[in-house]
Amino acid sequence: MTVSVLRTAEGWWVRTPAGAARIDTRATTTGALLADRAAIEAAASSHDVVPVEGLALLSPVTAPCRVIAQMTNFVSHIKDAGMNPASVPLTFFRKSSASITGPFDDVVKPSHVRLLDYEVEIGLVIARDIPVGATISEADLPQLIAGLVVTNDVSARDVQLPQTQFYEAKSYPGFTPVGPALVLLGAADWARFGQLRLRLAVNGEIRQDSTVDGDMLYRPLQALQSLTRFQNLAPGDLILTGTPAGTALSAPPKPIEILGSLLPPALKWKAFFKRQAGNPRYLRDGDIVEAGVATDDGAIDLGTQRNTVRYAAAAAGR
Repeated sequence: MTVSVLRTAEGWWVRTPAGAARIDTRATTTGALLADRAAIEAAASSHDVVPVEGLALLSPVTAPCRVIAQMTNFVSHIKDAGMNPASVPLTFFRKSSASITGPFDDVVKPSHVRLLDYEVEIGLVIARDIPVGATISEADLPQLIAGLVVTNDVSARDVQLPQTQFYEAKSYPGFTPVGPALVLLGAADWARFGQLRLRLAVNGEIRQDSTVDGDMLYRPLQALQSLTRFQNLAPGDLILTGTPAGTALSAPPKPIEILGSLLPPALKWKAFFKRQAGNPRYLRDGDIVEAGVATDDGAIDLGTQRNTVRYAAAAAGR
């Protein structure tokens, strides 16, 4: 059975059928809270609740922490990028945890960014210290991964692509909305991980809609096994697991790609960005982005985040 943990400026809560019950804990970080499971369990059975709707929810993952993301990890996204899934290795990049923001906060586009994109992803929240060289099996996952969160890997494509600069392009403040809930999973819940559906809509239009089964290339076990060859992990660390097709960015038609490869780099990128500037799927000022993850029957539901896009100049004038 899952347990949904919420966070506000006042503290931590467990969502129950009747409302939100306060967790009696001194924890100020996600990692510290995960060590206080007795307090979480006590809140889950409490009848002293307040309406969830009255809570101003923050990200249930606190910064600073490690934010690690898997690259092109959904078959549909890989094909949409013009690549062959059979040739795509398991790779990672880092994001600054300063990019973490709440599930209902504005996403502000820096003034120099032109092409703002979205990527709904499942986030894994680490439960305990995992040292480099750890031996990990499928049976270990419920002890090593505390639970899951909805994340959106917001991306400045015109920064990312010309220099393959993932870190900057994905690390501006507010570029990682997280939540609304950290959903703690029991051992039995992990059997349904493949049934999770990722959905993202912009102004009510569904842009991304896919389930883990049949689309996610490298599962959490493979991600942890690969990471711990070189990277230790700590409680509260966040791992983003990739996004399905449907982002604003997609591969150009083959003839255009071939012609572009013949151009000098400066001219190639100038032509590319000229085409992309006319793409209406990139995020605009005032757009509403809703991202959610759940099984189709709602038995596991990570919730839905709702973020408004603001352009920096427009935000300053409000």
